Formats: sequence, structure tokens, C-alpha cells
Amino acid sequence: MVTSFFEHERITTTDAKAKELRSVVEKMITLGKRGDLHAMRQAASFIRDKKVVTKLFTTIAPRYQERFGGYTRIVKLGIRPGDNAPLSVIELVEEQVEKKVKKQKPAAKAAPAVAKPAPAIEEATETSEVVTAVADTAEECEAKAD
Repeated sequence: MVTSFFEHERITTTDAKAKELRSVVEKMITLGKRGDLHAMRQAASFIRDKKVVTKLFTTIAPRYQERFGGYTRIVKLGIRPGDNAPLSVIELVEEQVEKKVKKQKPAAKAAPAVAKPAPAIEEATETSEVVTAVADTAEECEAKAD
């Protein structure tokens, strides 16, 4: 099944077979990206056609040189009418990978340059005004004392 997948680059099969095939195909493409003789012999132990092995190492693997996995896509098709088996298509992903650019966090908001004058506590005559004045000055202060 791996041989026919690399030969056609897309096959229709049942969901269970597609999920199992995905892991083997991903490993074969990773071997193709390595490109050495040992990797080619390891791939040839799974893939039974020499032409397909050379296709893997010369055309398929170089396409995914910048990608770190996720070479295949499984698309569910529905149910097969004969035996009600769930069908899906497994295919090679063709989109190019674009690295995500991290957004920089905006700088912390600076304290206002001109501070509001704090109300004088001496001017307050009632205790409720004193508590309000002290609470207002504590909110305006950047570093609160413990």
C-alpha cells in the first residue's frame, strides 16, 4: 500500500487503513529527507519498487525539506455502499509552509508625565473625607508601601 501511495501520491481506502498508512508514509518521507544510502535501503525494505524509491528520494522528499512533519492529509469521504465501511482519501500535502511571525507585545504603558495634585488631608474635616482622600492618593501612587 505504501508503494502504491508514493506511486500515485493519493489513494482512496478505509479510514483505519489510511490512519495506519499515515505513520509509515511519514517515516518514509523523513528517510527520504535524510537522503543517505542507509536511509535509501531502509525505505526499500518497505517500498517494493525501485522506481518508486527513486521517486521518493528525488522528487517527493525534497518538496518537504522545510517541513517538520505533517506530510499527509486524510479527508473523509463517507460510507462505501457495499459493506458500510467508512472511506477516506489520503494524499500528500502540497501547500508550502510559512513560518509564523511572532507579534511583539506592545510596550508597557508609561506613567503619565504630569501627576494630578493629591488633595490635602488637612483640608478634610470629616473622617469620611479623610478616608476618601487617603484612598485616592494610594490609587495614584505607583509603588504602594506595605
